[in-house]
Amino acid sequence: MVTLIVGKKGAGKTKKLVDAANAAAKSASGNVVVVEVKTKLTLDISHEARLITLQPYEVSGADALYGFVAGICAGNYDVQEIFVDSVLQILDNDSDLAPFIEKVDKLAKMAETKVTFSVSMAEEDLPESLKDLVTIVA
Repeated sequence: MVTLIVGKKGAGKTKKLVDAANAAAKSASGNVVVVEVKTKLTLDISHEARLITLQPYEVSGADALYGFVAGICAGNYDVQEIFVDSVLQILDNDSDLAPFIEKVDKLAKMAETKVTFSVSMAEEDLPESLKDLVTIVA
């Protein structure tokens, strides 16, 4: 299952993602993973969650991010939730968003892992196919 936290820049999406990740880390029976573009959440994420910074791995684009998320799922069957901050900074362009999210949604269902993305975009600007995935609007 995929969940989207959407809102314009500065709307508080990262704060909501951090709060959700920390709550999940406290209550989950499995592992919680938080993925960020650059090191900025080190002090915000609970030590009970695994924080991964993409920059050293040179992950860029939809295919690379999909492979990274799939690798997390395949490498550890105990991962219950994955949180990815600032997904549009990682994708090559906004038009990759819908096909990427739909592909990750299939992966998440197969792996029985909940994946949450923060998306810097107004809800009305989201592709129609993704509007059902929005649960939090910043």
